[in-house]
Amino acid sequence: MNRSRNILTLCFVVCIGLLGLCGCSSPASNSNLEASIGSMEAETADLLYESTMELQYAENFKVDYYTGDYILLTITDGTQLLVVPEDKEVPQGADLPKELEKAVILQRPIKDIYLVATAAMNMFCELDALDTISLSGQKEDGWYIEEARTAMANGDLVYAGKYNKPDYELILSKGCLLAIENNMISHSPEVIEQLEGFGIPVMIDYSSYESHPLGRVEWIKFFGALLGKEELAERVFAEQTDILERVTADEKTDKTVAFFYITSNGMVQVRRPSDYVPKMIELAGGRYVFENLGEDDTKRSTMNIQMEEFYHTAKDADFLIYNSTIDGSVTSVETLLEKSELLKDFKAVQEGNVWCTTNDMYQQSMSIGYLIEDMHSMLMEEETAEMEYLFRLE
Repeated sequence: MNRSRNILTLCFVVCIGLLGLCGCSSPASNSNLEASIGSMEAETADLLYESTMELQYAENFKVDYYTGDYILLTITDGTQLLVVPEDKEVPQGADLPKELEKAVILQRPIKDIYLVATAAMNMFCELDALDTISLSGQKEDGWYIEEARTAMANGDLVYAGKYNKPDYELILSKGCLLAIENNMISHSPEVIEQLEGFGIPVMIDYSSYESHPLGRVEWIKFFGALLGKEELAERVFAEQTDILERVTADEKTDKTVAFFYITSNGMVQVRRPSDYVPKMIELAGGRYVFENLGEDDTKRSTMNIQMEEFYHTAKDADFLIYNSTIDGSVTSVETLLEKSELLKDFKAVQEGNVWCTTNDMYQQSMSIGYLIEDMHSMLMEEETAEMEYLFRLE
């Protein structure tokens, strides 16, 4: 490519020299020739970096744009995906800039995806791209997203095994082009090795590692860039940021909130202060009651504590929010008290300020803005507010 360019340039230089010798040149004609040379060089140039997508909250991915509408997606673990437009040539090793040499090359249309990261399903639905997913790491009865359940019922989406036990034969027969895993796959590196050995690229969705709640939501821009739907991704994300701006415009309250779940052995699972749920409570105008809970080296988002410790810290909390996404067994204050009689002494129980999440909260990754709004309505005690992901326990 470079050799051809040099020959073309040399030919033009010779022509210029000859024109000069004949006395036929002029400033205007020389400018036109220079413009022509520049145009030819641009057409034959290697991939060149142009710009980087602006992100507001997400810190675990980056989107870089290159000449010719090529897109480089980089994930925090070092994974790079070079997305090639459908009508463009797939670059070979010698044509790639040094920074792209290790990138996995994916040419659009990207389809027949094996989706294990359940949090990403909601984003694909919002992007009207469910038809790009053929294989699911979740069974039909495990989906709370109606579009996914319907697709599985119709046979458009089939179960291909969980993250650590994929059905390789089925995945290969479907012509899978990409496996999107959650971070649990780090416990089964042999699965990554096997999939990649079959020529199936693997990427991990790190949206759950984002420190800001809307950082998780902003991963829709990643998948929008992957699928060529950046404009739609921007619009969907803007809806979430609009909610946040609307909610945070109000004054902060000093009301305290405990977000918890009672395990089968009587322990209480609470969120660490660095987790996104306490930050959602703060953004909604409240204060997380376990704000001084210590962190540890595991970086886990939750920890289990004894009921006595929970009682001591949360007894006087203004609001209790029970996380029902795990077992969905709590439907009333009475069923909550069946898990622990000690809860009847809590201020929030006595004042009727016990709330519960809907079962689909985690799979509805694009719900975060709405959940913050629900929390805000709860804290402001807006009795007439219509909520989507919280409900009061009676």
